[in-house]
Amino acid sequence: MSTSPADPHLPAVHLRPSRNWINDPNGLVFHDGHYHVFFQYNPYGPQHSNVHWGHFRSPDLINWEPLPVALTPTPGGYDADGCYSGNAVSADGRMVAFYSAHRNDRWWQPVTTAESYDNGRTWAKRSELLISDPPAGTTMFRDPYVWRQDERWRMLVGSALDDGRAAALLYESDDLEIWTYCGLFHTSDNVPGTGPIGWECPQYATFGDRSVLIVSDWTPQSGPSHTTVHTGLEQNGRFLAAASPAPLDHGPDIYAPALLKASGENRWLLWGWAWEARDDSWAHEAGWAGVLTLPREMTLTADGTVAQRPARELLDLRGQRVLHSTGHVTQSEPAELGPVSRTFDLTAALIPGTTGTSGLRLVTSADGSEYLDISLDPATGQLVVDRGHASLDARARGGSYTAPCPAATRPGTPVELRVIVDRSIAEVYLADGQVLTLRFYPLADGPWRLQARTTGTGRSDFAVEAWDLAPIGIRRESVLADPRQEPALTRP
Repeated sequence: MSTSPADPHLPAVHLRPSRNWINDPNGLVFHDGHYHVFFQYNPYGPQHSNVHWGHFRSPDLINWEPLPVALTPTPGGYDADGCYSGNAVSADGRMVAFYSAHRNDRWWQPVTTAESYDNGRTWAKRSELLISDPPAGTTMFRDPYVWRQDERWRMLVGSALDDGRAAALLYESDDLEIWTYCGLFHTSDNVPGTGPIGWECPQYATFGDRSVLIVSDWTPQSGPSHTTVHTGLEQNGRFLAAASPAPLDHGPDIYAPALLKASGENRWLLWGWAWEARDDSWAHEAGWAGVLTLPREMTLTADGTVAQRPARELLDLRGQRVLHSTGHVTQSEPAELGPVSRTFDLTAALIPGTTGTSGLRLVTSADGSEYLDISLDPATGQLVVDRGHASLDARARGGSYTAPCPAATRPGTPVELRVIVDRSIAEVYLADGQVLTLRFYPLADGPWRLQARTTGTGRSDFAVEAWDLAPIGIRRESVLADPRQEPALTRP
């Protein structure tokens, strides 16, 4: 049974160990009755180094059990400086993890594997690399994604090309052992000075004869940038985009999403990495950095748009309903809706006025000076999430972020939202499937409470419900102990 974390910003229902660094979700696989979620993990401190694969598993996406570290760098070996990103498959009674073998003396990250025959508790690495060298003309090579399609195994590898394009490279295999390079699966446009220099963590999902390619855009100047979704279809081993690339998530704090097709269902699940939006010094003091998003269901709509919503299982996390309020609000009279905990799930139907912005304010200080605003702008047809006043600590990042919301421009039309807040992360979902994820770090003692507000000259109507979320199923204790002694050079 989990208890609320002592750190007021450590999420209670989002997946992560209680301390140290995590980043990309890896190796999402359903095997022997359990969902397995691996992730990049530094067991020794809250910074990106000593990259291992951490490991949780669950029978139901609610109750999560920590398992020992799955992959550990081998001193002097082909992955001596990190077991980097990849994925996993279930095949012939075993799990096979595909990952990027990192060494500081190589610019590329060869693909290799490890196998587990005991449901992920122990792993055996192969003696030699699976794919040792990148194809000619590449300047980046990492992050394998393997899946089964049409009685064959397929693999995408994230890459950059020497002509300036980003690329996803395609390999195929009959047996998971011998892989044939099939060429460029998809590339960015070759326009000088535009677009990413490389694609990390390619992910691929099929919906009948349509398909979705997700890539994480990387540049040498700033490293990880943002995540982009491409929709289209495959033809002769190449992906043909049917629309312009679009953001997978409109928030500033999500990267490297990973996909898993739910067991026995035509349903795609997605987790992402939500990085910190605060100075490194603060994360170092706290002793942890990074969190995985809640699992989402990803669908492809009839018009070719990717839509996301929280996984249906997450309704079981709801505890007591703490708020139910309907009414209207004017510029002169914000409406006090009631208190909420630091971890809650909210649904709202908002009818904005025709002028100004209308929405909800999460107030986290008694005097009202610290707050997060979630509002609708009928003039621009956007959802707006503003964290400019969300923390009294200047080390927290501010900014205002938007997602398209055409319904906000239609007078009298309710706009439906679902908002899940967990201490320092907010995931905001629109009914049409658009989502905006960001981190924020309230410092005040609270209590936390919700208001409905408008800046327009007319009235705005609202109906809001909220439930406390109960972290009933995440065990964080004794997570991922590494049997090796901590290296002195990586001690925080």
